Amino acid sequence: MEDFDIDATDLRLLELLQDDAAQSNQALAERAHLSPPTCLRRVKRLRERGLIAREVALLDADRLAPLLGHGLTALVEVSLERQGAEALDAFEARAVAEPRVQQCYRVSPGPDFVLVVRCSDMPDYLALTQRLFTGDANVRNVKGFFSTRCAKFDPRLPLKPPM
Repeated sequence: MEDFDIDATDLRLLELLQDDAAQSNQALAERAHLSPPTCLRRVKRLRERGLIAREVALLDADRLAPLLGHGLTALVEVSLERQGAEALDAFEARAVAEPRVQQCYRVSPGPDFVLVVRCSDMPDYLALTQRLFTGDANVRNVKGFFSTRCAKFDPRLPLKPPM
């Protein structure tokens, strides 16, 4: 793993960008107490080093619901028959390629994977299960938990100053 030289200012920039990546460089520099050129240079370096993977818009599902429907969010536990590296890699590749899968975690102990999936409705979820689980002979068990309410969603990483 490459060694990164990160200081408290870099961490402050990352924290501010997690709150609002769409803010202007001028606004970011002001909030970070930096000059705009210094801010721009530091953010560019953080991107080049891969510490900022990508910048996305987080959509408000409740506000979009009148247009798209409320949808269905499920947390799905998946256990495989065989857990060799090749079998785990093969299922993971299929899961991450599926657009309905928002998050895919390999976990231990217990099931082999936990997926967060978002479907438009129950027929859409059933089609997903056919594509991803039923058609895979190595899938031993699937257990779905359906969300009735999301009390918190926060994609930010907790950052603390280096020691």
